[in-house]
Amino acid sequence: MAEKTKGSETYGAGDITVLEGLDPVRIRPGMYIGSTGPAGLHHLIREIVDNAVDEAMAGYCTRIDVTLLKDGGCRVEDNGRGIPTEPHPSYPDRSAAEVVYTMLHAGGKFGGSGYKVSGGLHGVGASVVNALSTQLILEIDRDGDHYEMSFHDGGHPDGPLKMTGPSKKGASGTTVTFWPDATIFDDVEFRAQTVVERLQVMAYLNKGLEIRFADKREGRELQEVFKYNGGIVDFVKHLNSSKESLFRKVGSYEQIETDMEVEVAFQWNTGYHESIFSFANGIATIEGGMHEEGFRKALTNVVNRYARKRNLLKEKEPNLEGNDIREGITAIISVRLREPQFEGQTKGKLGNVPVRSLVERATNTKLADWLEENPKEGSQIVQKAVVAARASAAAKQARDLTRRKSALDGAGLPGKLVDCSSRDPRESELFIVEGNSAGGSAKDARDPAHQAILPIRGKILNVERARADKMLRNAEIQALIAAIGGGIFPEFDLTKIRYHKIIVLADADVDGSHIRTLLLTFFFRQMQELVEAGHIYVAQPPLFSTLVGKEKQYLKDEAAKGAFLAANPDHKHEFQRLKGLGEMDFDELKDTTMDPVKRSLLQITVEQAVTADDVCSILMGEDVPRRRHFIQTNARDVRFLDI
Repeated sequence: MAEKTKGSETYGAGDITVLEGLDPVRIRPGMYIGSTGPAGLHHLIREIVDNAVDEAMAGYCTRIDVTLLKDGGCRVEDNGRGIPTEPHPSYPDRSAAEVVYTMLHAGGKFGGSGYKVSGGLHGVGASVVNALSTQLILEIDRDGDHYEMSFHDGGHPDGPLKMTGPSKKGASGTTVTFWPDATIFDDVEFRAQTVVERLQVMAYLNKGLEIRFADKREGRELQEVFKYNGGIVDFVKHLNSSKESLFRKVGSYEQIETDMEVEVAFQWNTGYHESIFSFANGIATIEGGMHEEGFRKALTNVVNRYARKRNLLKEKEPNLEGNDIREGITAIISVRLREPQFEGQTKGKLGNVPVRSLVERATNTKLADWLEENPKEGSQIVQKAVVAARASAAAKQARDLTRRKSALDGAGLPGKLVDCSSRDPRESELFIVEGNSAGGSAKDARDPAHQAILPIRGKILNVERARADKMLRNAEIQALIAAIGGGIFPEFDLTKIRYHKIIVLADADVDGSHIRTLLLTFFFRQMQELVEAGHIYVAQPPLFSTLVGKEKQYLKDEAAKGAFLAANPDHKHEFQRLKGLGEMDFDELKDTTMDPVKRSLLQITVEQAVTADDVCSILMGEDVPRRRHFIQTNARDVRFLDI
């Protein structure tokens, strides 16, 4: 008998809903692909490409083609073995291919001899893509025969897998063409740059694998081919190409054991930031994990041993700290293992303990050998670390001085901060406002209960080109650090931040763009967790206003103005171009930019740290021609330029 509980009706067996097939994916897509926004949409391509890459890691695939079709679909083709086509042992009335594309948790990665290492769970990715598509066409070339099967409306088969004739001469592999479901996703338009960035990384991580990309959509035709015979060595060269290398050589080593292997490539540059990127079975482990821990620990030990042996550190001098040794390093750590354990749904951190000792062993032996074989480069690494150690000591003094000032000031908040009355960070917002005049308008326009204002004067220091000690002496940066409250790298503490929305408010002109870029570079380099957690926003004040009847309507940019005119061809008023923030009346600033009900904010995310690191270096580094080329190349992509 069903038991009645307080405040509820009867709750019995009949109330338990059983979701069959792919229904769970369509009901809660976020559980499987993270979101139904742009990240989730592009995750579909990633899932199918990862299956093809797994064939490459197994040694059977040498080429992958990814094509964005004119009608909005995407095709992924590989020359691997092709998904098995014979009946599945557990479901004799269905082919193995149909099982993979219609059942969750079915595939070649759950034991057996299909794959030694793999990035994903084969059947999960394939079936999830099918579930979230209006149509999917599967083609398989295997054992000289060509097979086809199609699905509609979230994975319903149009019929069984059929052999339609012989394969083209010597052909083998799998081709998947799918069209994302517009009723599931916020937008079903793929962004070529997002796809290209991911494909390029996969090509770097799989030495010699050729990945070809084509965008066939009208007006956006693009073709790219990625193939790197140097693998991650070429990856490091690419990442350091926007920086000044400390020496020309890129070091590398690898170690292969029974169930796992590691490959490392590294090079130092003259900059002040470490750029260590790790991957496990081709998946970016943005939160690090055991492989990174092993590398960092062994790197510190090896460099200190080398410095002592070569008498580059005197007997009475203390050992070099890991942070100082890693200043300016660019390194890629790529591990492959049979059963990767990823912490969290996003697979952000690798948890396999044996991988740590593998990377430590490899680094302790093979990095030491590399330093012995390259004494000039070894000496340069140690000298840079020694200078970094002196700067670290100066930075510590600057931090201590900042803390002492804070203690003397009571709450330690900067004098120009106009704080909000709320002490709950979850409901508090900090507007970082360019210029004192704009700060005055923002102060009058704000909601004093929840919105704080921090005016900054002019352009803050370019932290891409400055060491920590110089940065910490900068008054504007001191004010930012004090107002936000979480400290800075390497001691930044996300739990101590005072606001959950930190909003950059700058003019929509060239100077405003520069200030935005300087601030975002600062946040990415010194408070990266703040960006990763989604706390950083850019306000988007509109460029135009016009009257519609007696109501004033604001338009974000030229594109919005064009769309308005297209929708209102008989509109008679001259459009007014809005002035800078400091010249807006406070009520205009409130209506357009600060009122949570009416404003438009752009959230800044770090979906791929490798790309963000590279963009920071290009935009804020010393290489002017490369910066110009980057801006010209990306000028048409307004969504990217906003960031």
